[in-house]
Amino acid sequence: MTTKGPFVVQVKRSLAPRGADRFYELVRIGYFTDVRFFRLVPNFVAQFGIHGDPAVNAMWDTAAMPDDPIRSSNADGTIAFAASGANTRATQLFINTGNNARKLDGQKRFSPFGTVVEGMVVVRALNAEYGEEPNPAKAVRQGNRYLTRWFPALDYIKSATVE
Repeated sequence: MTTKGPFVVQVKRSLAPRGADRFYELVRIGYFTDVRFFRLVPNFVAQFGIHGDPAVNAMWDTAAMPDDPIRSSNADGTIAFAASGANTRATQLFINTGNNARKLDGQKRFSPFGTVVEGMVVVRALNAEYGEEPNPAKAVRQGNRYLTRWFPALDYIKSATVE
């Protein structure tokens, strides 16, 4: 559930087992509660996954996982982990809000592990007024204190569950 309403992700572990398992773990432990959508670029991505508590971010800093091979394209509505290089995926994810196959698939590090099967209209309605302006490094270090002070209208996840 987000501040704009619910959306449902269907995970297919066979597409990216490490990514699917990490996503399941994060949802199961309640990691995404009050997590902001901090990077929203229409027809590209809605990115989230920086925890609101800097101490929690510090704990996950060293939890990078190996890349999964690309078995599915970064099509509109798919979800994948963000990465800054090889084997750097940890907690940040993005939902493709456009067909990003040409832009992302060739980089071989963004392995979709699921698809938004309900509520893509909710994802598209998330507040994109700040675009790519929030500084991810500051958000990691300062958490929601930074994001709510400088970007008060960011939408966020209220709760996430596994069914």
